[in-house]
Amino acid sequence: MDGSEIFAPGLLDGKVALVTGGGTGLGRGTALELARCGASVMVVGRREELLRRSVEEIGAEGGSGEWVAGDVRSPEEASRLVRTALDRYGRLDVLVNNAGGQYFTPAEAIAAKGWRAVWRLNVDGTLHMARAAHRLAMGPAGGGTVVNVTLSPHHGMPGMAHSGSARAAVEALTRELAEHWSGDGVAVVAVAAGHFDTEALDKYPEVIRVGTARSIPAQRLGTVPEHAWLVALLASPLGRAFNGSVVTLDGARDNWFGPWPPPGMAGEGGEVPAEERRAAG
Repeated sequence: MDGSEIFAPGLLDGKVALVTGGGTGLGRGTALELARCGASVMVVGRREELLRRSVEEIGAEGGSGEWVAGDVRSPEEASRLVRTALDRYGRLDVLVNNAGGQYFTPAEAIAAKGWRAVWRLNVDGTLHMARAAHRLAMGPAGGGTVVNVTLSPHHGMPGMAHSGSARAAVEALTRELAEHWSGDGVAVVAVAAGHFDTEALDKYPEVIRVGTARSIPAQRLGTVPEHAWLVALLASPLGRAFNGSVVTLDGARDNWFGPWPPPGMAGEGGEVPAEERRAAG
């Protein structure tokens, strides 16, 4: 397989990684990079056609990839997904909790159903997968690494308060699990991601897509490989030194203290734009 652009060949040889949300965007890029580093990778998600495409890309480069469809929001499903990795590969060394999502709307417009949906995916899904990986694979094996991918919530997330709350909860959960599981040799680390150039931006209002890069001190979006390289580093032996840490990769967005919404990201009347939601059914 074509090796990583920046890491030494065989960095993750013999390791098995499971990546949730591995069919698109950052998840797919992460799965590819882990495979390039030598890991056998299982991608998880709800849309089979996207998972197949990720595995095909891994295979086209000569890597080892599998996919399994499932819903991380269910503890039973999380256990099944981890058991599937164990059945196919005999071990699980790295879990990347990448699955997540939200929608853009002012806080006062968030319905209880929408709040629960964001929380179940971002917090419950992360916890269910981490617990299953620890209980069924990493704890018994005496080691492993869990990487929880979040969006950086460190100065709040105006327009996405439900997601900001959930992501902050995942960071707190990361620190708690890291302390509890360190005696089992299991490291738990979080990545606080900024804005990246993926298809996920396509769903947001045009004014947000156009103005996003201007809201970042680095004045550009992050790239998928940059994120994938960070996750691969945390999956390596060095990653264990970050146990309990939150590693931020956001183009210095945490240092942004300008007005909200930033110039160029508001509607004609200065209002924060809301994402159009699809009708149920």
